[in-house]
Amino acid sequence: MSRIRLPLAALSLASVSALVLSGCSQSTDASKNTGDAAASASAATGKKPAPFSAGAVKVALVRQSGAGDYFEQWGNGAKAQAKALGIDLTVYDAQADNAKQATDLSSAINSGAKAIIIDHGFPATIQPEIDKAVKKGIKVVVYDVETSTKGVVSTEQDDASMAQAVLDVMAKDLGKNAEVGYVNVAGYAALDKRNTVWAKEVAAQGWKQQFKVGKVTDSTATDNVPLVSAALTQHAGVSGVFAPYDELAKGTVLAVQNKKLQDKVKVFGADVSNADIQQMTAADSPWVATAGTDPSAVGAAVVRTTALELAGQLNKTSVEFPAVAITQDFLRAKKIENMDQLRQALPALNLSQVSTADWIANVAH
Repeated sequence: MSRIRLPLAALSLASVSALVLSGCSQSTDASKNTGDAAASASAATGKKPAPFSAGAVKVALVRQSGAGDYFEQWGNGAKAQAKALGIDLTVYDAQADNAKQATDLSSAINSGAKAIIIDHGFPATIQPEIDKAVKKGIKVVVYDVETSTKGVVSTEQDDASMAQAVLDVMAKDLGKNAEVGYVNVAGYAALDKRNTVWAKEVAAQGWKQQFKVGKVTDSTATDNVPLVSAALTQHAGVSGVFAPYDELAKGTVLAVQNKKLQDKVKVFGADVSNADIQQMTAADSPWVATAGTDPSAVGAAVVRTTALELAGQLNKTSVEFPAVAITQDFLRAKKIENMDQLRQALPALNLSQVSTADWIANVAH
C-alpha cells in the first residue's frame, strides 16, 4: 500500500498505515537523515525563500511503516530530497505500533521542528497530536492519513485510479460473472479507497466474490499465506484474486503457488517496488498486473510539498500523485528487473513536475 496508503510504499504503501503497507525491526530512537546515495539532485536556479534562506530548516518525519521495501524506498526518497533542500530531517518510525506513533508525534512537536511530515497512521491515534501541532503553529503535511484538522496539507497516491487501472486489466482477463477472491483490510485510508472501487467493479462485472480475508502485521505477506490458502481450498472455482497492497499480493501469490494453482488463479495487486517486480516476472508467477507510483519519487515529492508549504508557496491543501498501470507482460517484454529500469521505461514515475519551484533542487531517482 502506497503505501499501504501504505510504497503501497508506498503503504504508497497511497494509503496504508500503509497504509500500509523485508520484515521491519522495532526502532525506539529517532534517526538523523543520511541521504540516499542512489539519488542525485538537479541544480536549483532560484533564490531560496525564507526560512530556507537562513540555513538548515528542522523538519520531523513521523512514520508508521509496514513490511516491504516500498517503505524503505519511500524513506530513502524523502531523505535524499531533504538533504538536497538543506533540511535537517529527523525520522521517527513506529513500525506498526500505534501508541508509539502518538508518542513519536508528541516528541516531534516538542523538538523545535518547523514542519512535521506524517507518513501513514491511524487517525484515531494521532489526531489529538495533529491538533496540538497545528495549534503550536507547526506546518503539518500528511501522507495517506485522514485528518479533519484545518490547515493540514494532505498528500496521497491517487488510490481510486490506481485500483481502477488494475481492475480494468482484471475485467479484461476474467470477463463477466467470474468467481473472484479478495484480500484486503479495512481501516487504512488507501485500502478503504481501493475497496470502494472494488465494490463498484464487482457489481459492474457481475463477479461473484467468494471470500474476503486479510490482515496487516509486521510480516504481512507471510501472515496472509495461510488465510488465502484456506480460502482457496474452500472456493475452488475462483479464477482471480484482487489484493490491493503489494504485501497482501505477495502473500496471495505464495498461497496460489503453494497450492499449485498458478495456471488457474491470477493475482491482481497494487503498488510497485523492486521486490514486486521480481515476484511478478518470476517463472510461473500468477501476479499479472499492478499499478503504482515510484515510492522513492513519492517520498521526495512529499518533502518538496512540505518545503513549498513552509515557504508559503504551496497555495493548496492537497496534492495527489498519479499512478501508472503495470502488467506482467510489459515487465517481461521490456526485460525490466528493478525500479531503475522501470523508471527508464516509464519516466512519468519520477514525478519531477509535482511540487517544485526554481529554488528546489529536485532529486532524480
